[in-house]
Parts: sequence; C-alpha cells; structure tokens
Amino acid sequence: MRLANKVAMITGAGSGLGRVSAQLFAQEGAKVVVTDIQESRAKETVALVTEAGGDAIAVKADVTVESEVEAAVNATVEQYGKLDVMFANAGIPAKGFGLTPFEDITEQEWDETHDVVLKGVFFAVKHAVRAMKNNPDGPAGSSIICTSSAASLVGYPGFPQYGAAKGGINALVRICAAWEIGKYGIRINAICPTHGMSANFILPPEAPVLGKSHEEMAPEWIPEHSPIPLKLPRPPRILDNAYPALFLASDESMYMSGVSIPVTDGGTLAQVAIPFGDNWRETMTEQAAKGIMGEGQ
Repeated sequence: MRLANKVAMITGAGSGLGRVSAQLFAQEGAKVVVTDIQESRAKETVALVTEAGGDAIAVKADVTVESEVEAAVNATVEQYGKLDVMFANAGIPAKGFGLTPFEDITEQEWDETHDVVLKGVFFAVKHAVRAMKNNPDGPAGSSIICTSSAASLVGYPGFPQYGAAKGGINALVRICAAWEIGKYGIRINAICPTHGMSANFILPPEAPVLGKSHEEMAPEWIPEHSPIPLKLPRPPRILDNAYPALFLASDESMYMSGVSIPVTDGGTLAQVAIPFGDNWRETMTEQAAKGIMGEGQ
C-alpha cells in the first residue's frame, strides 16, 4: 500500500483526473477528502471509493473562494487528524478554446481562467502548508501536487489565458520548493498532462458532450494514425495521468521537489515543433460546428 496511513485532499475530484486519482489513492491506502464545486459530484466520487472498500468524505469547495478552501482543509484535519498530501487539481478550460482570436479575449474570460487555474492552486497550496506544519509528526515528508498542463511548456494555439495560468503554476512550484516550503520538509511538484484527460477535456463537466471518452475510443484506436510519437496499442487514459500523481504523493518521490513533469506525453513535446498548421483556428471552428468538440461552450 503505497499511501498507507496517509491523508490526502484532492480538489476538483468530482470528475475526471481528480475522481480517478481519489479512487487510486484510496486503493493504495490513503484516506481521501474529495472536494468539488458541485457537492453531488463529490459525493458520487466518495461512493465509488467507499464501495471499493476505501475511506473518503466529500466536502463542497469552490477553489476561487479562499474561505471555502480553508474550510475544506480544516475539515480534513478535523476528520482525519492531519494532512499529508494535497493534490491541487481543480481547473477549467479556456472558454472558446481557440475559437476566440487573442485580441478579442475579454478581461472576464482571462480572469475566470486565472481565478480557478492559478489562484485556486495558490489557495490550496497556502492552506495545505499551514495544516502540514501542524501535523502530529511534523511537516517533513508531506507532499503537494499541482495539475499543470503541457500548454504551460509549449505554445499551444488558442490557449493564451490557459497556458499563461498553467505556466504560473510551474513558477509557483519552483519558488515554493526553492524558497518557501522546502525548509519545512514539504515537497511540491506539478504534473503536466499532454494527452489522456478525455476526448472532450476542453469542455466543462456539465456540457452535453457528443464525442467519446478515450476509453470508448480504445477499440477503434489505430496507433499509426495517432499524432503521438509513442505508438502503443491503446490510447492514453486518465489513469495514465493519475499514476504519476500517485508516485508524487508516495514516499517514493521523497527527494523530488520543484519539478513540473510532462506526463502522458509519449514524446510529443520532444518534437522540434508540433505542426498545427496556419489554418488551426478554422479547423477547430469546423470541428466545433460538427459536434466533435461537443456542445455547451
């Protein structure tokens, strides 16, 4: 049990990577606090964990509201007596996803993305550190994991506000590791998913999606048709992003801190360039019109 006797809090755990990570962490022995802006989704995740024999509670929390993040951390300590692992995972896609020209992005759209993606991580890290410093056995060995993105490492088209916010996470991780929290024995790292979040990861969870998940795509997966350099017989899965988070949560990563790791990358970012082409915006617009990217944007 790689997380035996550990207590983990995961933000944005009502769906996607957060939900899968909650299940995986619990399977490896952690007691898990599932937080999400939608309480019903958090409870659904808890039900999945407990049905499998795990220990978890649900706490509603909007990561853009500091008092709610603080309350969720306090609830964790009240329930389980400590906080060993914070997985600051909550995020949202950039509205418009490439369909809005850079010069037409509104201040509201910019702020909405940064409030959740960057400020939400800041609140989670801040209050996790406060709690970890008061752990019964001290803070040393505690771990903070942040969900960044491949969009923070290369210039993806159509992602200006999202890529900038995720890049801020990487900077926060480096600064905290080097100067702010390493002195307490607390480590902090980020995972940067490239693929495998879902076929429709750019959509909010409540959107009526017409596409398929990567798991549903598996039977028709043709490696030779994939843009990923690493050719495997199945597509990347959400679980492929959760396993690196598990490693960072475990004592196996005890001396890793301050790094942002490309996961589910398959060599994509090792390429000299990712050939999106000059007509990428028109292509995205056509896909959206056909429902390939789903509805509800």
